[in-house]
Amino acid sequence: MKFLKINIICLFLVVMSCKETNKQANNDLQIDVYETSAKGNKLTKLTNFVEADSLVTITLNPEQKLQTITGFGGAFTESSAFLLNKLSKENRKKIIDAYFSEEGAHYSLTRTHMNSCDFSVSNYSYAPVEGDKNLDHFTIEEDKDDLIPFIKEAMAASKDGFKIFGSPWTAAPWMKDNNKWVGGKLLPEYYDTWALFFSKYADAYKAEGIDIWGFTVENEPLGNGNNWESMHYTPDEMTNFVQNYLGPKLEADGKGELKILGYDQNREHLKEWVDSQFKNEETSKYFDGTAIHWYASTFEVFPEELQYAHNKAPNKLLIQSEACVDAEIPVWEDDAWYWKKEATDWGWDWAPEKDKHLHPKYAPVNRYARDIIGCLNNWVDGWVDWNMVLDTKGGPNWFKNWCIAPVIVNPDTDEVYFTPLYHTMAHFSKYIRPEAKVIGLQNSDDKLMATAAQNPDGSIAIVLFNELQIPKSISLSLNKKKVEFSIDAQAIQTIVIPKS
Repeated sequence: MKFLKINIICLFLVVMSCKETNKQANNDLQIDVYETSAKGNKLTKLTNFVEADSLVTITLNPEQKLQTITGFGGAFTESSAFLLNKLSKENRKKIIDAYFSEEGAHYSLTRTHMNSCDFSVSNYSYAPVEGDKNLDHFTIEEDKDDLIPFIKEAMAASKDGFKIFGSPWTAAPWMKDNNKWVGGKLLPEYYDTWALFFSKYADAYKAEGIDIWGFTVENEPLGNGNNWESMHYTPDEMTNFVQNYLGPKLEADGKGELKILGYDQNREHLKEWVDSQFKNEETSKYFDGTAIHWYASTFEVFPEELQYAHNKAPNKLLIQSEACVDAEIPVWEDDAWYWKKEATDWGWDWAPEKDKHLHPKYAPVNRYARDIIGCLNNWVDGWVDWNMVLDTKGGPNWFKNWCIAPVIVNPDTDEVYFTPLYHTMAHFSKYIRPEAKVIGLQNSDDKLMATAAQNPDGSIAIVLFNELQIPKSISLSLNKKKVEFSIDAQAIQTIVIPKS
């Protein structure tokens, strides 16, 4: 009897186990959850979840396919490259691998500056000889000690490779109406020369083993308060340059595949620029899309402007090309600071009275997470951070324009600090890959930010951001399958649903 009783119990357990397995197979959604939080998680894979009373329902709709992802990443600047040259080989490799390897953030879209910018050590141009209209003396020698080695080592670390686009801050002073690095406009007599400059730049970098994917026409064409390198265009002036000079020149030189992105400044003026670029078939021909920055506000995404830009040119790219925590000196090895509303930006002190409300104090992690999710939910297909590496002073740069990067280093002591901003970026770049499709999503809680994309391999990545001080329970549904988990207070999560 005892033996029979044991067998019956065993049989019961086996049946129940099968039932549980079948239940999981038929009804439960299989997920992996990675979290970064104010409590200390850093892209940590979770198996246990905090208890939460508030329930949020999220339903995915992969049949609703929106924009195609171009990529996520940061910028190669002379400042970052200069600092990497000062670190030990071990720490240099550690940083580059952290950004570009498959095990790291796996960056897929990057930017660099053509000629010098504010995050250069000095002013310089690839066209140093005044009056050289044919650019016979064009040279990228200035980049060979720092920028180019940085880019090539990143290429070696990247399994899938990445796209890189160049942005000029200004033409050489001798090509401009004020003969200065700062401000002024390109003289009409040098429009052909300046178009040739882009073509020669692509050739020069290709000779170094670096393929350029495209360009923005001009960084911040509205100017930047006459502080550092700049060159001004009106919307119609830029459209004229692209339509009649840059586009035809690249096409004539066999470089028609290189992308041309217009504008490249803050979103609040986006409408007037896309109206000019995409006025008709002739003006649109050579523009592949539009680039934008986030500096108009510390919290506002400007969804109406983004929606307008998409609707004006639904088949063109819309890429966030620059963002950073500006007007702040980095806080060293204090993760908590990046989660607190203590930072201020340029607008805190300098914005006109009518715009002051757009520049309150903010938490740096919140700003990144909110902006990237907000952009993805409003047709933006690529998101590029600014400097990848800065020092403890927020430089170096010739203008002393201090900012924060996701990775901060002390070159004197050979120390490296990965701030929470690094992990925030990785929540997107690591799990949402190029050619992914942003998909439809229903979210019952407007206080929880959420976005989702289906990768080319069929997997789905959902990114959630809970900036509140209370955790939330989540019920996630896909094709009638469900799973429940929770997100902690002040946390960002990436939920990966493997391909079925």
